[in-house]
Amino acid sequence: MLTDLHIRDFTIVDRLTLEFGSGMTALTGETGAGKSILLDALGLALGDRAAADTVRQGADKAEISVSFDLTGTESASEWLADHDLEADGECLIRRVIQASGRSRGYINGSPVPLTLLRELGEQLVDIHGQHEHQSLMRKDIQRSILDNFADNASLLVQLGELNRKARALQDERLALTGDTGDQEARKDLLRYQLQELEPLQLAPEAIEALDAEHRRLANAGSLTQTSQQLVGMLYEDEGSAQNMLGQAQRMLEEALALDPSLAEAHELLTGALVQLEEGVDALRRHGEAMELDPARLDELEQQIGTLSDLARKHKVRPEALHTVREALTDELDRLENAEERLQALDRELDALGQQYAAACQKLRKRRQSAAGTLGKQVTDSLKQLGMAGASFRIAVSAQEPKDFSPHGADQISFEVKTNAGQNFGPLSRIASGGELSRISLAIQVAAADSTDIPTLVFDEADVGIGGGVAEVVGMQLRTLGASHQVLCVTHLPQVASQAHNHLQVSKTSKATSTSTTVAELDRGARIQEIARMLGGVEITEATLNHAEEMVSRAEAS
Repeated sequence: MLTDLHIRDFTIVDRLTLEFGSGMTALTGETGAGKSILLDALGLALGDRAAADTVRQGADKAEISVSFDLTGTESASEWLADHDLEADGECLIRRVIQASGRSRGYINGSPVPLTLLRELGEQLVDIHGQHEHQSLMRKDIQRSILDNFADNASLLVQLGELNRKARALQDERLALTGDTGDQEARKDLLRYQLQELEPLQLAPEAIEALDAEHRRLANAGSLTQTSQQLVGMLYEDEGSAQNMLGQAQRMLEEALALDPSLAEAHELLTGALVQLEEGVDALRRHGEAMELDPARLDELEQQIGTLSDLARKHKVRPEALHTVREALTDELDRLENAEERLQALDRELDALGQQYAAACQKLRKRRQSAAGTLGKQVTDSLKQLGMAGASFRIAVSAQEPKDFSPHGADQISFEVKTNAGQNFGPLSRIASGGELSRISLAIQVAAADSTDIPTLVFDEADVGIGGGVAEVVGMQLRTLGASHQVLCVTHLPQVASQAHNHLQVSKTSKATSTSTTVAELDRGARIQEIARMLGGVEITEATLNHAEEMVSRAEAS
């Protein structure tokens, strides 16, 4: 769960550090105080797009850091381990946004691209915005909500893999059944390219041996001269190493008669003299064997030049040309045996189709089962939210599995009737704006209760709701807080009074600057804040008593 949020120089926030506890936390304050800014900062830390105007005026950068306790969050812990970013059950995410608009992300101190921030963030925090009901109109969102509720992730991964394999086979089949003239031209080109490569020794070790021989012949003169100089220095010159070692050996022989302990030194020098003579013999043989061979050198340079030209042509290094030849050979074989390959591709596609149909059927059963459960939960919640005659259902319509869609072969549709005796219809046609807000909230609460994501954020998701219905919303969020960490931005005292924790957001303005601050409220301060939300500018004793009653009733539940 989220434990800490640190913000510096972000919009109207100068410096702010917050600690979060478990259960439900309400964030309240006057309109424009900056409640949603905190959620914007959290979203940026988790990979949302950043703009330069998010940096506080006069600052060179904004910085947001969030800490999470990963206890019980196995998926996120495994993800961090897979990416070599684990840190003993904790996770620190940091985002730095420059005034120029550029930004950098870090996970446990390591720089990462924003795509990884988003991948991790999706496993840690689920943010439900106040306009969630708008996205509920989209079929892909409806399908995603149902699949998340049904825990269909592994099946969808399987469908995605089948889709990838089928597309590859279909692309190959399309290439084999393309224009005959194009295929013949391609085969002619492949044959020509293979004729260029065939006479050459393309194995990496052969190319390395070719380079070694070329270096030796290209430097034959200097190598011969070096061998001759070394023979002179070591053996033939007046002050050669052989003369000095021989003299030293003779001196030791004389001294050995006087001191037998010099035997080891004498033996080592004798061995050195033998090794020196053998080394000199090897140098002589090398010099005698080394011959200038301009014709062979020219041949080698031509071969190396040909290899370099072909490597540039195929955009590889010379030692990788053997893999190019293998790939060209394979492609030519496929084209020359197109009929056989087409038959094999059709068999593979048929087998994939059977696997795909079986996976779709399994997915459909899970979706239909989950649709019934989720539909009932949302319907029950709608009755609590003051829509006594409303009913919600999810239609899962089977389609013929044809195109290997990674989402399966079902049409998913959220349908509702708002009054008894009406027919079910799609959300966009049946529900009014206010009804959509309640339906959206009911779906969010029902779906969130089944998620493994530890932290759930509701940004004024209770907009358009009031009275006793608002209290029910607060009770639902409080119940959700028993199994998840819930953060709720709200203007409703009925919702705020249900929270386990309460943060008050306020804005202070000076002559040249405006800043947002956040205070954690104790019980007495909570009652004052809820009374403000109830009564407005003037807070009476009756308003305070009402606020205290609301908090006490929530604490007793």
